[in-house]
Amino acid sequence: MGYTIDIDTGGTFTDGFFAHGEEFRTVKVPTTPHDLTSCFLDCIRAGADAFGVPAARLLREAEVVRFSNTIGTNAIIERTGAKVGLIVTRGCETLAPATDAEGKAPLVAPDMVLGLGDGDDVLETAQTLIDRGAHCLVVALHGADADPAAERAVRAAIKAEYPRDYLGSVPVFLSTDVTRRSGYQERINSAVLNAYIHGKLTRLLYKAGEDLRRSDFPGQLLIGHNNGAAARVAKTRAINTYNSGPAAGLLGAREIGALYGAELVVSGDMGGTSFDIGFVRAGETSHALRPDVEGFRCSLPMLAIRALGAGGGSIATATGGTVQVGPRSAGALPGPACFDLGGTEPTVTDANLVLGLLDPEYFLGGHKRLNAAKAAAALESRIAGPLGVPVEEAAWRVRAAVDAGMGRATRHLCEEVGGRDPLMVVYGGAGPLHACAVAEAAGIRRIVVTPFSAVFSAYSSSLMDVGHLYHTRVSTTLRPAGDMAELAAALDDMRARAERDMRGEGFAAEQVHWAVELIVQSGTSGAETRLTTAPGFHRDLQALEELSRQAAAALGGDVEDDLIVTTAGLFASAPVPHFRLRPVPVASTRVEDAARGRRSVYLGPQAGRVTVPVFDRAKLGHGHALQGACIVESEQTTVYVPAGWSAAVDRFDNLVLEMGA
Repeated sequence: MGYTIDIDTGGTFTDGFFAHGEEFRTVKVPTTPHDLTSCFLDCIRAGADAFGVPAARLLREAEVVRFSNTIGTNAIIERTGAKVGLIVTRGCETLAPATDAEGKAPLVAPDMVLGLGDGDDVLETAQTLIDRGAHCLVVALHGADADPAAERAVRAAIKAEYPRDYLGSVPVFLSTDVTRRSGYQERINSAVLNAYIHGKLTRLLYKAGEDLRRSDFPGQLLIGHNNGAAARVAKTRAINTYNSGPAAGLLGAREIGALYGAELVVSGDMGGTSFDIGFVRAGETSHALRPDVEGFRCSLPMLAIRALGAGGGSIATATGGTVQVGPRSAGALPGPACFDLGGTEPTVTDANLVLGLLDPEYFLGGHKRLNAAKAAAALESRIAGPLGVPVEEAAWRVRAAVDAGMGRATRHLCEEVGGRDPLMVVYGGAGPLHACAVAEAAGIRRIVVTPFSAVFSAYSSSLMDVGHLYHTRVSTTLRPAGDMAELAAALDDMRARAERDMRGEGFAAEQVHWAVELIVQSGTSGAETRLTTAPGFHRDLQALEELSRQAAAALGGDVEDDLIVTTAGLFASAPVPHFRLRPVPVASTRVEDAARGRRSVYLGPQAGRVTVPVFDRAKLGHGHALQGACIVESEQTTVYVPAGWSAAVDRFDNLVLEMGA
């Protein structure tokens, strides 16, 4: 077996998970916001160093390279995408994506939206938008979700006038190519977002692929999608990359949760800029049927992640006598004040350093030294001074505020989902440092921290197969059972498209695995739910009855409610190499051999400073157990185990934290 390479770019760090047979290595390098392909290559070089081989050899012997990134997400947040010209049905101009909840600039400027009515000159409309500086055009016409012919005719007319080989040609995106689901506003939003980030992703991802080819990688770069699969750059739609790294984390949470037979798994990812939470229930990852993409409601189903502005780089402020944390982040540059890169605002990382929870000489295994004086100065000027408290108490208040916010969000998720005895899988560089406080606030008693928790989304990417997800609008009554002809025809059409796309990925039809996805709506309340089933279900009366029962239970409606399939989906996937966890032998050393020393930690105004033992995670093995309060350090993350909690390394080399054990 060759190497597998999985890379996830975050706002502060770029993480790599590299595997070769049963061995794996993890690396973190600083994200380079000016060019994300730069940190992508830095990560590959660091992975090669970790395995002790030249980067060229690593790539020559690599079986697969998967890349999840924040290129599109950052473009939306920072409003650095393309200038979009939008053509809608006349009278619907106000449906263009406007300012979001934070009041940022609209994705489409008001003068870049034109209505098209019967008899209007398509070319004149398009030319007006091009003359106003449109880099691309989006065509989104009312009613096209039922019949996309009108949108296709508009594109054909524009392309006839501006063939692709003309310098004046601009890309033309159709909303019905992006989504055929109901909801005109959501369809417009989805199409505009896709076009807005398309150009930037095209340039950077093709550059990343070309860099790999120049470095002797023989395969195709695969891009992580927010539906849980990966695909070549040429077969990737821009909007499918949104939030793909955090979404991948759910696949890893499902894999880890299965090791413990957990019915409900809650995932918590605390990186440099955010705290992302999701869940897996009975092996099914959480999905958003109409997700919110940075303030814009869309109709593209994707793995569901809820993000809070609470990461290691989140900036703390003192307002009205209380501490607020986030959503603003110091990012990779300038970063927290303690990074000594020019940052002056206090962050969660600065607070943890002042409290004594982080070792300034051992951050990232000693590869980066932290400046404790700069951290204290930032907290003094922005928090301690305004509140009139000592700097240590200011740091404690910052930590307490961020923990409380994450704990509330996690508890709310658990209450909403239901289920007993949830297992929390915590990851991200900052996650294990805050895990116990968050879990305790949420009523969770058991936490798993993997040995690769600091790069968990990159590990989760390693679980992705090559795949494509297709959706189309239908209207088929599931209860009472109606004519399945329309649904069957839709599935046949999607299968033909899938077989073509999977051939383009290098897989024959017999290598492809199939799964059907149905979005079912209550005829009474309009509420929606997502069901998965096997192909051929529409010819099986028992399967239809079971789907009806599942839909009715999920929607919680009256047993006599009509149930209507409004969207049919087909997921086509083919396996590529994965890393799988394997049991490890019982450690032959004593737990005392893993001791690194003791450290003074400030635990609040009542407890004051307490000296706690510190252990080296690399020297802890299967069977070792610890009692809180203590600190466990690795080269990439720090775990804080408070009093009342225990920690034990199990047969999968995971650190399992339990409250009251």
